[in-house]
Amino acid sequence: MSTAISVLGGVGLFLLGMSVMTAGLKGLAGSKLRTVLSKAAATPLSGAFWGAIVTLIVQSSSATTMTTIGLVSAGVLTFPQGLGLVFGANVGTTGTGWLVALIGVRVSLTAAALPMIFVGALIKLLGGGRVSAAGAALAGFALVLFALTTLQQGMGGLAEQLHPADLPAVLGTTWWAGLYGVLALAIVGLVMTAVMQSSTAAIAVTLSAYYAGAVGLDQACALIIGQNIGTATSSAMAAIGASSTAKRLALAYILFKLIAAAIALVLFPVTIPLLVRASDSIGGVTLLAAYHTAYNVVGVLVLLPVINGFTRFVERILPERGSPLTRCLDPAALVTPIATVEAVRRTVARTLETMCGSLATALSAANQDASVAAGRTTVPAAEAASALRQAQEFMSKVSGPPEAEDEEQKLTSTLHALDHASRLAEIFGEETEFGMPPGGPQDMRAAEVCAEAMRTAASLAAEVAVVPDASDCEAEIKLRTASTRSLNPEKEFAAAGTSTEQTLAHLEHCTKALGEVRRHHRKATLGSVASGAVSADEAIARVDAVRRLEALAHHAWRSAVHLVGRSA
Repeated sequence: MSTAISVLGGVGLFLLGMSVMTAGLKGLAGSKLRTVLSKAAATPLSGAFWGAIVTLIVQSSSATTMTTIGLVSAGVLTFPQGLGLVFGANVGTTGTGWLVALIGVRVSLTAAALPMIFVGALIKLLGGGRVSAAGAALAGFALVLFALTTLQQGMGGLAEQLHPADLPAVLGTTWWAGLYGVLALAIVGLVMTAVMQSSTAAIAVTLSAYYAGAVGLDQACALIIGQNIGTATSSAMAAIGASSTAKRLALAYILFKLIAAAIALVLFPVTIPLLVRASDSIGGVTLLAAYHTAYNVVGVLVLLPVINGFTRFVERILPERGSPLTRCLDPAALVTPIATVEAVRRTVARTLETMCGSLATALSAANQDASVAAGRTTVPAAEAASALRQAQEFMSKVSGPPEAEDEEQKLTSTLHALDHASRLAEIFGEETEFGMPPGGPQDMRAAEVCAEAMRTAASLAAEVAVVPDASDCEAEIKLRTASTRSLNPEKEFAAAGTSTEQTLAHLEHCTKALGEVRRHHRKATLGSVASGAVSADEAIARVDAVRRLEALAHHAWRSAVHLVGRSA
């Protein structure tokens, strides 16, 4: 009974210590965690490297994974880049096993751990900000050390009652008996991780059990294989009812674990005899920690070269089913302010791009005497307005204020862009017919200039709107933009090679030119009533139509300016 109490208490203290230490390290990292991840994942290879480093520092693969999901959902990272970070996190989390192997099971650290817990708790309670986080990290680390000592004591008692011969044999038997032993122990390891919800704690129990003599080296390796698979159970449960991005990453994570396990099982008859021979000169606990790390490294090395094909396979299994306009508004992005802002920014850009594309199509058709009804344009006005309302609500749920000045500026610019896009959507929704009332050359000129402004704004918004990991979305944007421009190709300005600054300048020129047209048009049209050329109702309708065109161009211009980061 005392043995069970010591083992369970040691596991509980270990989980508590890891939780406290992780929270403290995350508090110390602050916004640096998401900044490092967003900048380091330029390629899947560099993402895997830095994902391992960051996870090793913060001692939490979950923190790395959840931040990655938010960045991928917001479109800051592509899906392959995010997957590279997740792969690296699996390697980084094996660092705790080395802590257990090199320190935890070899010496009793109770005498040092207890004062560290007191000092850390005192700093956490009396300090503030990063000082408090540092105290939590110290107290959590000391709790882990104390937990390992308690666990070691419990395993010593367990070794008196449990012997490796009592467990399924892995080596020295027929191949089918050995296979049965490996699979049985792997299932036990999987269940251990699923119950503890921590592969690190399960690995610590296995290393302590081996050090105490309760399990053999080969049996411990089989347990480690199952414990690595068991890590995916928490991801699978977290993906239930989650966003498509979270489900894709969870599926990719599970497949990664299964592929790595399959490789380990195939190589098991070759690897284990080598480890047994090496244990004569190297400590078995150290070999187990190395096996745990190598297990994950091999899985990463196998999948990284084919990561693009692997992600396409995952995307085909779990296709995106949400609205293309609000696809970036993933709840996973809410835990990271910069990801929240980026998600809203891309949503505004996608909505602006579709609205402007619809207006350009309708105005070009109207100039060819083919009025297009609002309900038959590329995007319904109600859908665009709903997307912007959802973006506004999403922004209101952000977890906290930005921590850096550049993040504050981006937040402000995004809100400006959202405001102008919402005003454009109001005018867009008021229109029942995008044709112009019968009129003269100035009416036609106003429609042409506005259509050109809409095409230019759509091209600018499309650059911001594309979510890199959604190839179907990118193709959709390119097709929609191309179809919009093809209506009037001789007026295409934002062609390949045109810089953003030039495109913005052209959009501003169109907007101001439309203002000049409106002023001259108003004077001429209202003056024509006195001569009997037009009725008062028709004149007012034509003036109002051009006024709305100017408002559309103005809001499209200002929204595009803020989207690309030019707040002037």
